Amino acid sequence: MKNIKRSIAVTWFTSLSLMFSLVAGVMTNDTAKAQSVRGSRRAAKVSSDLRERALENTRLGERRSAQVVIQIKGAASDSLNTLLRSNGVRVKAHLRNLNSYVVELPTSALESVAAYNEVSYVSSDREIHSLGHVEITTGAQAARLVTGAGEFDGTGIGIVVFDSGLYAAHQSFSGKKGTSRVVANEDFTGEDLKTGDPYGHGTHVAALAAGSNRLADGAYTGVAPNANLINLRVINSQGTGSVSGLLSALDWVLTNHRTYNIRVVNISLGTSAIDSYKNDPLCKAVRRLVDAGVVVAAAAGNNGKNSDGQKIYGLIHAPGNEPSAITVGASNTFGTDTRNDDVVTTYSSRGPTRSYLTDESGTRHYDNLAKPDLVAPGNKLISAQAKNNFLVTNHPELDAGTSQNDHRKMMYLSGTSMATPVVAGAVALMLQANPQLTPNLVKALLLYTAQPLAGYNMLDQGAGQLNIEGAMRLASLVRRDLESSTPLGAPLLVMETVPVAQTTIAEQPFAWAERIILGRRYAFGSELITKYQKLYNMGVLATDGVLATDGVLATDGVLATDGVLATDGVLATDAFLQALSLMISGE
Repeated sequence: MKNIKRSIAVTWFTSLSLMFSLVAGVMTNDTAKAQSVRGSRRAAKVSSDLRERALENTRLGERRSAQVVIQIKGAASDSLNTLLRSNGVRVKAHLRNLNSYVVELPTSALESVAAYNEVSYVSSDREIHSLGHVEITTGAQAARLVTGAGEFDGTGIGIVVFDSGLYAAHQSFSGKKGTSRVVANEDFTGEDLKTGDPYGHGTHVAALAAGSNRLADGAYTGVAPNANLINLRVINSQGTGSVSGLLSALDWVLTNHRTYNIRVVNISLGTSAIDSYKNDPLCKAVRRLVDAGVVVAAAAGNNGKNSDGQKIYGLIHAPGNEPSAITVGASNTFGTDTRNDDVVTTYSSRGPTRSYLTDESGTRHYDNLAKPDLVAPGNKLISAQAKNNFLVTNHPELDAGTSQNDHRKMMYLSGTSMATPVVAGAVALMLQANPQLTPNLVKALLLYTAQPLAGYNMLDQGAGQLNIEGAMRLASLVRRDLESSTPLGAPLLVMETVPVAQTTIAEQPFAWAERIILGRRYAFGSELITKYQKLYNMGVLATDGVLATDGVLATDGVLATDGVLATDGVLATDAFLQALSLMISGE
């Protein structure tokens, strides 16, 4: 290979080669026929679990209803509106920004609904769950997050926390003048509780992203301690919610993001990823937010191992399977500032994504995207405790014992739920340092500067472990005058010298990943940060972006693994059961 230059090398891996490298003898259903209506264009517009439920009801001769999300293209026709007003059909919500309806209807009517040309997809209003798990242990030390953020603290940046609510009276949420930094509260659970956090998950998550430095001499400071928080409650007092509730909250953000300068949202929850990101309503809503300039950090899930402790691949949750989201797995720092002992937690969900499209012949086509995008500290973290919350009431050992004052109490939690707000807080710092960064460029800088952890492939850790110092250094150097019309290959930074791709934390240097993940491929090389790439534009899905490169195509053995690919049955039905067992056992 003559005249090969040291620029970006773009590595493609097909779903076929990925599956062969992933699985030692386990190949499951990449060409499996859906066990439902086949050969029908209408059937292809209805999610597989919903079709199966309708077929079962028909077989049993039962007239049952289901709550569904109907996505449409353009405006609903008069005839569709007539159907939605007919007996037995109840419209629960019209999500105008998302061009979707939440509807309760008989399953026998699904085929009729799918027959309308303007209907693009119909899916179940599935249950969503928080993605933290209880660590049954005492004496764990909180990992002090070394940010290297200097004078930046997230001031002026709005962070949305989609979760179980927020105990705003906690000292973690006070501002520099003692006033609350919680600037908006809404409830989408049906419990009509805009303030408070009876479950206890959301308060912990929010403080990891943006907790103040007023407690324990700053020992439990969040990553962006002066950012504003927008509390959108989508998880109820028992720890569950619905896709429709989260969609309603996402719709609210699309309407209000400019009012509160919302630049990043945190989704530490999820549901089984069944529908391809091309059809899934949560994924499409996330993409709308990203296209509007809002960065989305989503938890990967806590299904990295089965009940026997065996490593499992292919259980990334939705909306973490969406390419435009920053999907976050969890690492374990063992409570030390040094990074040479850091590992990926065994429970952190691994790629590839196994959501799928079903064509008109009934054949499934899996997304098989490389996820997560990166990992961040998420094991045994101490953060704010909501007053009288469900988690501590049922697991009193979670109380960190830091105070008897309800406004100052802290608790332990672990999971990708905890890792995700660490990334969301980092994004807030980056956007404070350089407000002109697009979501795609924020993601690229985070991945490029991540630290690859030894012994893990990209389906375990993505690009590597979060490195806030490196991401902040690059964010501050990116030009402020970039536009969509900026020529491909134009200078990206305000300096000509390439920054040293290395960070030192606790006197130990480590190299950056110098790569970004692009769906089923990845790119690496210094031109990712020295030259402007069109995939950094607004409204561009990274998998479709154009790279300025003369590198070569190659294969890569880094994806080889001895893990087991999750079967369709595990993907569709067992993910929540496994998460529940993790809540009891921990790591």
